[in-house]
Amino acid sequence: MDYFVHAQGICDSKNIGKNSRIWAFAHVLPGAVLGSECNICDHVFIENDVVLGDRVTVKCGVQLWDGITVEDDVFIGPNATFTNDPFPRSKHYPEKFPRTVIGRGASIGANATILPGLTIGQHAMIGAGSVVTRSVPANAIVVGNPARIVGYADEANKQNKVSVGSAFADTDKPGVRHTNVKGVTLHTMPLVSDLRGNLTVGEFEQHIPFPVQRYFMVFDVPSAETRGEHAHKVCHQFLICAKGSVSVVADDGKTRQEFLLQQPNQGVFLPAGTWGIQYKYSADAVLLVFASEHYSADDYIRNYNDFLAYIQTNA
Repeated sequence: MDYFVHAQGICDSKNIGKNSRIWAFAHVLPGAVLGSECNICDHVFIENDVVLGDRVTVKCGVQLWDGITVEDDVFIGPNATFTNDPFPRSKHYPEKFPRTVIGRGASIGANATILPGLTIGQHAMIGAGSVVTRSVPANAIVVGNPARIVGYADEANKQNKVSVGSAFADTDKPGVRHTNVKGVTLHTMPLVSDLRGNLTVGEFEQHIPFPVQRYFMVFDVPSAETRGEHAHKVCHQFLICAKGSVSVVADDGKTRQEFLLQQPNQGVFLPAGTWGIQYKYSADAVLLVFASEHYSADDYIRNYNDFLAYIQTNA
């Protein structure tokens, strides 16, 4: 055979990929499917209805129960816990276990708990000890109990975090700054201040770079919630945080960058074909969004993998 099983490991499955390794006291049941170059560490148990992709690492003390799919290049830390029955009772078995999917390149930290039927998006990072009760978007970093989004995978690279308010720290004049994300620009609008207060203004098709067909406002968002998580095929958007602060993530399929909106004369332009996310709303945040098109459900791309495919097709 072209895979390795330790003398004190048990592998009942014949569906094991090339160069995979199954170590001591691990037990793989007959129906399980493992891809190539997987590393199954000591004291791991894998049930029948489990599929692992290529180059998956499962550290010690993990049990993978029926109904779990793990895609390529996933890391599962020691003693991470997966569940497959939302209402477990002794000797009671559901007709079908809900499917839990761990997306390509995701990482599950030590002692994290994943509730059944969830999808962990590709390249997501689950912090150690987190209790994940809802599906996690692609690239998101989640921590806590219950787990909530605290960032996105590229945040480790500090140069990809930009405070829009500080982008023009050397001048009070209106201006436009290009970003690392294709077509996304940061804007400072005119600001007039005197003893009577402050006033900021923007001209459509001048400061806001498209004709506006509609607007909407987002407010009273619980701080743990994330909005957006979609792209548009045709619609351009311009975001202004009229009050408080909110973080905006822009992603063109190759580069991702985060911007902090915290001044009412600062805006972010998201052209069509940009994956947009808004999160870290302050308690008093009011987000004003101008859109170039009337609402159309067909204009939305709500799945990140579909977005990547769309970008590749329409590049």
